[in-house]
Amino acid sequence: MSEQGILLPFYLVVDVSYSMAGRNIDAANEILPSVADALAKNPILADKIRFGLLDFSDDAQVVLPLSDMSGQDYLPKLIVRGGTDYGAAFRLLRSQLQQDIGQLRADGFKVHRPAVFFLSDGEPMDGWQNDFAALTTYDKETGQGFKWYPVLVPCGVADASKDIMRQLVHPPGKSKLYTMTSGADAAAAIKAMAEILISSVLSSGQSAVDGNSGFVLPDKSQLPPTIDVDDDWLS
Repeated sequence: MSEQGILLPFYLVVDVSYSMAGRNIDAANEILPSVADALAKNPILADKIRFGLLDFSDDAQVVLPLSDMSGQDYLPKLIVRGGTDYGAAFRLLRSQLQQDIGQLRADGFKVHRPAVFFLSDGEPMDGWQNDFAALTTYDKETGQGFKWYPVLVPCGVADASKDIMRQLVHPPGKSKLYTMTSGADAAAAIKAMAEILISSVLSSGQSAVDGNSGFVLPDKSQLPPTIDVDDDWLS
């Protein structure tokens, strides 16, 4: 099989529970077009990136399958529904990663470890921890667990619990927790999270073009003023 190059899969997973209704879901719906525009302006980087969108509430859905964004004529919209079940999101995400990466590899691509930005505005229902462990646990020596565990970057706005969101940082040292600053507007913070995502997509694409490991997060000095990064606890 001929080698077709190296790809970096990015996923955005968005909480669409009823608390996101109004300006928050409107802000979240601006993210996908912004990512598409940024990649359209950087076709060399876009060639290295595949992007997918999932949402979750009481259940989880694939809103945009992992795609070459340069070929997307239609971008779907997020619609609010239900509660906040992190477990549903993690179960679907694991299934999609297995399917998507398997297909990319079957098509002859090498694949960098996938990156997932996980945006939520509230506290989850109980029982998500086992699903998170199934998504993120892997023992390289024994081969036990999920080989294609992602770099998971939690992004919390509004009433998202910082203590819970910290538990989603994975792997520690490679990922970070982003939260909105005290008193900030949640919709504005979501737009700022989009800036972080797009910066990471472009920087990671450049890293892949340069033959490096792929995933990059922006430097703390580059963060919008409405966003705090919580990484000191990792050291």
